[in-house]
Amino acid sequence: MRFDAIVVGGSYAGLSGALQLARARRSILVIDEGSRRNRFVEASHGFLGQDGRAPGAIQKEARAQLMAYETVTWRDGRAAEAEARADGFAVRAETGERYEARRLMLATGVSDELPKIPGLAERWGKGVFHCPYCHGYEIGQGRIGVLAVSPLSMHHALMLPDWGETTFLLNGAFEPDAEQAAALARRGVTVEKAPVRAIVNGSDAELADGRVLAFDGLFTATRTHVASPLAGQLGCQFDESPNGTFIRTTMLKETTVPGVFACGDAARAMGTVALAVGDGALAGTAVHQSLIFRET
Repeated sequence: MRFDAIVVGGSYAGLSGALQLARARRSILVIDEGSRRNRFVEASHGFLGQDGRAPGAIQKEARAQLMAYETVTWRDGRAAEAEARADGFAVRAETGERYEARRLMLATGVSDELPKIPGLAERWGKGVFHCPYCHGYEIGQGRIGVLAVSPLSMHHALMLPDWGETTFLLNGAFEPDAEQAAALARRGVTVEKAPVRAIVNGSDAELADGRVLAFDGLFTATRTHVASPLAGQLGCQFDESPNGTFIRTTMLKETTVPGVFACGDAARAMGTVALAVGDGALAGTAVHQSLIFRET
């Protein structure tokens, strides 16, 4: 079967983009492998009208609303390959099925490369977080650790005192200069230079000298990688951000390959559920209008 559009990724951005197309009565296929980036957390925050809900519950309800539109087809699984054709695009699922469409929307998300410290990965999304706006309030103005991974971690360290008493764990990632040290002091940030040996208990830092610093929450930056190879297979160009790579798009979310659109965390340097939903809505409307105003 040939569709007007294939949406790869059925999380927040993909669902939002697909909804715009469904409401325009376009035939769409959503292919989703079920690997939401925030699947490790118990609650999503900062998304208007959904604050505090379980991320899976938000996605489940959104999917049910989307599937009420009769022009929508859903396939669980991984999209393994994509290629451009003279009349559109073809996508092959990992299980071998092949689908064709006039347009392609990539909402594939990203994977997070975590600092390689024992105990950290097991606590990701539970006692260790990335986004203060998503999880800072729930610390309750308690003790916060910021694990440095590069000089860019200064941004984290200077932000987080608004959410609690903050200790900046340098861990050999960099040494603040005099100006940076003064900025940290003005924000009341304690600087800890001893290397971190492991993350223990909920979010406590065990240091190389044997001390254990107790925290109510630990924050660190990750390096992100686009979670699917499809954009690279199609020849889309990428941009580098301080924290990772994302797919280059225009203001209307079209990639450097005409007819291929991208949205959500895979196509922007900053990601939250609310931003992903808005990004998807923009991409969905842009895909629809491209179907109207272009020959192919």
